Amino acid sequence: MARDYYETLGVSRDAGPEELQQAFRRLARQNHPDVNRDPGAEERFKEVNEAYQVLSDPEMRKRYDRFGDDFRQVPEDWEERVGAGAGRSPFGGGGGRSYTWSTGGGDGPDFGGRDFGGGFGGVDIEDLLGGMFGSGRGRAGPVGGADQEAELQLTVEEAYRGGRRQITLNGPDGPRTYTVTVPPGVTDGKRIRLSGEGGRGMGGGQAGDLYLIVRLLPHPRFRVEGKDIVVDLPLSPWEGALGADIPVTTPDGEAKVTIPPGTSSGRRLRLRGEGMPDPRGKPGDLYTEVKIMVPSRLTDRERELFSELAAASTFDPRRPGSERRRGSR
Repeated sequence: MARDYYETLGVSRDAGPEELQQAFRRLARQNHPDVNRDPGAEERFKEVNEAYQVLSDPEMRKRYDRFGDDFRQVPEDWEERVGAGAGRSPFGGGGGRSYTWSTGGGDGPDFGGRDFGGGFGGVDIEDLLGGMFGSGRGRAGPVGGADQEAELQLTVEEAYRGGRRQITLNGPDGPRTYTVTVPPGVTDGKRIRLSGEGGRGMGGGQAGDLYLIVRLLPHPRFRVEGKDIVVDLPLSPWEGALGADIPVTTPDGEAKVTIPPGTSSGRRLRLRGEGMPDPRGKPGDLYTEVKIMVPSRLTDRERELFSELAAASTFDPRRPGSERRRGSR
């Protein structure tokens, strides 16, 4: 049985969005495979990410709280379908038909013996679930299967390069492995469709589709913003002041970025076309975000040189217009 998502994040079932986010960030930092070399860290990292993706989405969280491990098999509009059936026949009959609670056999989906008692106003659960999944009594003709969703977790490098990936999902007939072709440059939230791999149809109806929702895993170096990639670029004070050519790591290898003289922290320098590729259009850009770093400990010579600079320089970053007046000399 899959581990409880709340237990995975170490939060209570009534945890709010802020508490969920704090727990996710803490556990993601602890278990990121680039930081934690423990053999089980990568698997724990994926479990933490999966739990957060579900619990941070209000609609998915509601389905998970209601149906547990089977929530991905339940249509997003299940509440509307149940609500519509509670006041009238799901088969279009008049409002005078009486309904009784039933958990007997049938061809409906297996929800693992969970208690669905209460909340449906005496509606026959077989009829309602039949209307949702295409197995209700009295329904004639073929009924198509429901579309289903699952998450496909990728690192930034995997999303950048694309290629063939395997994903194993648990279904009513046990685990099943799919081979998926990931297009280069796929971004977070994109949907990859696997035709005919969703819920089974009834009465000869076609199976639904399976949609894999791409989720980019947090990365210690790269931040993806749409098709653009942002990476921090630490510089020494003299590199920022004098300018330099600095190597920078990209998902595709190493590139060089030219630092103009007088560059301060926070400035973004663009490497055009070095972001996420796009097979159908223009690639994104890579932005290096400058962070000026100073030595935590100075040698005697460094202290001497910084002292000479402090005595000779008239630059005052706290005085408005200081840069403009210096440049006009």
